[in-house]
Amino acid sequence: MISERLTGGLVVRTALPTEAETIADLHFRARSTYYPDGVPQGDVDWAEAWRGSIARRDGHVLCAVAQGRIVGIASFRTPEGSSAETVKLFQFHVDPGHWRVGIGTVLHAACVEEWQADGKRTATLDVHTGNLRAQDFYARLGWAPDPENPPEEGDHHLYLRYTVPGRADGTGDADRTGEAAVTGGAAGE
Repeated sequence: MISERLTGGLVVRTALPTEAETIADLHFRARSTYYPDGVPQGDVDWAEAWRGSIARRDGHVLCAVAQGRIVGIASFRTPEGSSAETVKLFQFHVDPGHWRVGIGTVLHAACVEEWQADGKRTATLDVHTGNLRAQDFYARLGWAPDPENPPEEGDHHLYLRYTVPGRADGTGDADRTGEAAVTGGAAGE
């Protein structure tokens, strides 16, 4: 598990339970950018949901920190009923005030590094149909429409798939080492 990774002035590390409210606030701000009529209200206590995600023994929550402030978040785990070689990226957000400076790319690379270390071969996610910025971001990184979950009439999400490349250190599948992930995108860089 990634405990801390330094890239330039950006630190990517495992989120702490005490950061759940800060993460929930960033999550809300990011989601607000792609819901034209405002973020749907529901009965979800997002700070509590993030505390639960951080505490899960079978999941990971990474955060990108710049100048002591959380500017990006990613949450992933193997979904129930899925193969152990599959991981789902449940949440991936960059603070809108920090878009287009490479934070999303660095955070995604940290996710891929963890997936490789965990022996994952496939990653999935769903992205809101109105979040074109995120769709473009994911496409640039090699995510593609998931052939096992084609869009249906009225869907509010697109389902994407990513082939996790083999580990750069040579462990894992020999025929996959160095392979570019090609499969098409969602969160904003």
